[in-house]
Amino acid sequence: MKTKLFLLFLVVTMIAFGQIPSTISLKNVDEKMVSFSDYPTAKGFIVIFTCNHCPFAKLYPKRLNDLHEKYKELGVPLIAISSMDTISYEDDSYLKMIQKAKKEHYGFPYLYDPTQEVAKLFHAQKTPHAFVIWRNGDHFDIKYSGAIDDNGLHPNEVENPYLSMAVDELLQGKKVSIPETMTIGCQIYFRK
Repeated sequence: MKTKLFLLFLVVTMIAFGQIPSTISLKNVDEKMVSFSDYPTAKGFIVIFTCNHCPFAKLYPKRLNDLHEKYKELGVPLIAISSMDTISYEDDSYLKMIQKAKKEHYGFPYLYDPTQEVAKLFHAQKTPHAFVIWRNGDHFDIKYSGAIDDNGLHPNEVENPYLSMAVDELLQGKKVSIPETMTIGCQIYFRK
């Protein structure tokens, strides 16, 4: 009992300081469990909270694939997570996630967060909500939280690729110059 309470305290304390444990594990659309700890050489991760039904999230699949292709070889793979309430949004069911990943040719893991606990750990608000987390020993620190870029509708007119800027700065050993931006998209409603 004391061990469980200590572990709960440890996780809550880490999250309060913007730290994400490497032990988070969720089911991918290929039915395999995926954890940050499965990537021992990763410098960090791009984590995108997204879903199937949100019109704004539907604007980004190609950009997510492009980000993953660009950064995975540099040690910063992309992982997408759906934490939507599937009771309210049937389009976000696990089976529909599998279909979406195939249709959009996702080259990255698309993980199912049925309890919404991972979204709560990150304090994810919308879909899409982007995070850049960076390795710090046995956990990851949140270095960026917010929008992927400043133009969902017109990818060729993006002036501020916030997410790419954050990853590039971290790869150069710099501090992230814009660590937080406003997210635009569908609200993640948490079940009580």
